[in-house]
Amino acid sequence: MITNTGLNEVKEIMDYLDKTPYCVTRKALYNANELYEGFKIDDEDSYGNCFDGKVYQYYQFTGMQETSVYESLARSLHDHGIHAALREFMGEYDPQRWVGVMGGHALPRTVEMYPEIAALSKKLTEKGFIMLSGGGPGAMEATHLGAWMAGRTSEELDEAIAMLTPTPSFKDKGWLCSAFRVMKKFPQERYVSLGIPTWLYGHEPSTPFATHIAKFFDNSVREDSILTLAYGGLVYTPGSAGTMQEIFQEAVQNHYLSFGFASPMIFLGKEYWSTEMPVYPLLEQLMKTGKYQNLLLSLTDDIDEVVDVLVNFSKEKKPQR
Repeated sequence: MITNTGLNEVKEIMDYLDKTPYCVTRKALYNANELYEGFKIDDEDSYGNCFDGKVYQYYQFTGMQETSVYESLARSLHDHGIHAALREFMGEYDPQRWVGVMGGHALPRTVEMYPEIAALSKKLTEKGFIMLSGGGPGAMEATHLGAWMAGRTSEELDEAIAMLTPTPSFKDKGWLCSAFRVMKKFPQERYVSLGIPTWLYGHEPSTPFATHIAKFFDNSVREDSILTLAYGGLVYTPGSAGTMQEIFQEAVQNHYLSFGFASPMIFLGKEYWSTEMPVYPLLEQLMKTGKYQNLLLSLTDDIDEVVDVLVNFSKEKKPQR
């Protein structure tokens, strides 16, 4: 039996949940129009007044590590709904065609690797793969730009990148505006991609090039979702600490065959992954000594080789996850 005190507490909870700037009962993924509702394409400073900006400000105000039980409940309910919507969305596609791209959020639009990632993502999208990423800037943005430009010519992709390069970093004023200008000039209605960002890194705007956006408060849920859903394989582009974490987190899943089979782990950038960040020879050595098993490793500088590895893997018959 609920007492009057209990009823009052329930009312307090409901009042709190009703006043959050985000919907705690949301049952759908976001898209760029919803996430950036209120953002003006010619005014980068308007970000603070859009939905995403307001939620991030509220997230900071209530504490990135919330102390309020009510706020903890609100975020959990929101993330639960996003996770359910994510599962429903992914259920519409062949799991073997989901490919993730990992890499540095700080990768400038002007660096050679940026157009390489975009071109790779474009090719894979056109071959029927669904591209996934952490949904932020840098290598993540390049992934979704490529998917957004699928079905267009390589010259059009070059033109889109040229429109973006005057603002190389997400720290540059105009970074978000330039992305929306590209989207306006080159509308996309056929192909999809999925970004999975988090308000934990809310200072890094989510890329609007992702047609579907599963934005979480809880970064651990978000990280696990990216790695788990990339059944068709993961491509690692140059990155730092976060990318290293993702490499070994995925290696554990493959080692234990957590979902019944191992997926390709492809490292794009021979020099980087062999010398500058020599994780590839380490993984090879761990495989040789039996410390790790079941790792399907590839190291290349050729995006066509990446495509071949992923296409061949997608044709193999594997148990359903």
